[in-house]
Amino acid sequence: MSGDGPRWYVVRTPPKREHIVASHLRELEEVEVFCPRLRYRKATRRGKIWWVEAMFPGYVLARFTLSEMQRLISHQQGVRGLVKFGNEVPPVPDGLVETLRREMARMPEEENLQETITLVPRLATGDEVEVAHGPLGGFQGTVLDVLPGRERVRVLLEFLGQPQVVEVDLFSLLLPRRPLP
Repeated sequence: MSGDGPRWYVVRTPPKREHIVASHLRELEEVEVFCPRLRYRKATRRGKIWWVEAMFPGYVLARFTLSEMQRLISHQQGVRGLVKFGNEVPPVPDGLVETLRREMARMPEEENLQETITLVPRLATGDEVEVAHGPLGGFQGTVLDVLPGRERVRVLLEFLGQPQVVEVDLFSLLLPRRPLP
């Protein structure tokens, strides 16, 4: 077992229980926990809902002294163990956690306190998109106008050999990939 001081390690959890395990680990005095989560709108049969899930499904990050706390951490409620390679428990670079925290610090205060990042779709006029589902599923087109208040998008599609302007739900589109700012 390596390391004299506290380092960040990856703790395995049951799926969709990361925040619960994080709260149990936070009760331990010498453990710092980081459990970032993503919040986004999702279209369902019931309509659009806000969905929250772990940024790293099945894992949380915890900072502790491995030689002193490994056994205690491994036996906490909900913990399925530490991520290991063979018999070695590799630490996570401090820089990775600090970068994530720095990005979260740019979020509004209420999200930052909950370790949650709200994802908002970014579309611009001229973007190439594909309709993911519905009667126009599979059609590709060009964004003409984004109507954010109604969460709708006007898209120019080719339909039956003719260009057609249609208005579709923002959440029914596969969005273009963009580099982060």
